Amino acid sequence: MSGAVVSVPGMSDSMPTIFVTDEAVADERALILAGLTEFNVQVTGKHDYRPLAVLVRDPETQEVVGGLAGRTSLGSLFVDLFYLPPALRGAGLGRELLQRAEDEARLRGCRTGVLYTLSFQAPGFYQRNGWEVFGEVPCVPPGTSRMFLTKDLLRAEGDDRHAGDPSGVPVDGPASVQDE
Repeated sequence: MSGAVVSVPGMSDSMPTIFVTDEAVADERALILAGLTEFNVQVTGKHDYRPLAVLVRDPETQEVVGGLAGRTSLGSLFVDLFYLPPALRGAGLGRELLQRAEDEARLRGCRTGVLYTLSFQAPGFYQRNGWEVFGEVPCVPPGTSRMFLTKDLLRAEGDDRHAGDPSGVPVDGPASVQDE
């Protein structure tokens, strides 16, 4: 389609302008998400995209000091960001946040989880919590990589509620942090 002019409803017939920015504003991101969501709904018949956050508040100030942010969509949990201040690491709080996100994802019908971490961040933490590496991409600085992990949320350790159910769906409901 070299040289073809694409007509987009609400736009003039001239070629659209393309530009690169390091900060898309909320309305622009929302427009992109809405368009992608509409396409996905047309193809799958499902509209289940939902943000997900599991937050940690300071008990005195009630300010958020860390947590996990992600989303669920089309049967998958996506962990996008995960941070705890160093003073809160090592006591099981990270494991609890991850477990709560996984539990909520199961309630939302998710079967799998996906995330990435950097090799110097928390791959061991995720692996100790049942996540498996399925890919690695070298990055900067040399010797480091982005590690992509997944977890079968229906085959979680000790979770046999789906046993005997060929769909794998539990029959009675849900059962870059270093937490070392």
